[in-house]
Amino acid sequence: MASPSKRRETDLMKLMMAEYEVELAENNRMGDFFVKFCGPVDTPYEGGVWKVHVTLPEAYPYKSPSIGFVNRIYHPNVDEMSGSVCLDVINQTWSPMFDLVNIFEVFLPQLLTYPNPSDPLNGEAAALEMREPEKYIAKVRDYVQRYAHPSLFASCSQKELEEDSDNESEWSDLEDNETSCSEISGGKQVGVTGSSVVESGIFV
Repeated sequence: MASPSKRRETDLMKLMMAEYEVELAENNRMGDFFVKFCGPVDTPYEGGVWKVHVTLPEAYPYKSPSIGFVNRIYHPNVDEMSGSVCLDVINQTWSPMFDLVNIFEVFLPQLLTYPNPSDPLNGEAAALEMREPEKYIAKVRDYVQRYAHPSLFASCSQKELEEDSDNESEWSDLEDNETSCSEISGGKQVGVTGSSVVESGIFV
């Protein structure tokens, strides 16, 4: 059985081999890094790009990772200010059989596709999603435009920028109508600082 430190290194390499963009944190530890995550297709989050902070505990994979959005996202199960994620499948049913690729290909896309307003970290988003779903979708897209626009990330592909441009007029209409106040998806091509340079999948 691989040691926890070896497993952290292996899972991080698997994540990069799956074409995710990874930036190690300032301490340069394998257990503290950022991943570029694109919103799932066919959801209000499509076209958005988020920098996701991942912290692996010493006991990983026997203990679940901590996940947080760095740039703002509007979602019932994400704290709007801290970016902390409430994921039952990670926090309560995590298994050593899961790995980092599962988080970005399955867990996060499912969270954004199927929010759970009955267990919220953002009460306002939860109430809006349940009572006025059209306004909720409009506000999600407004947050995407303001805080997760691909142009905010220099490392985004030109294709993402072109796809976002196609939706620009739609977002503009939604913003004009907003009354108040979050692969190519599937998790791939997942942000990061514009000054970062990608080498072998790791931002340096």
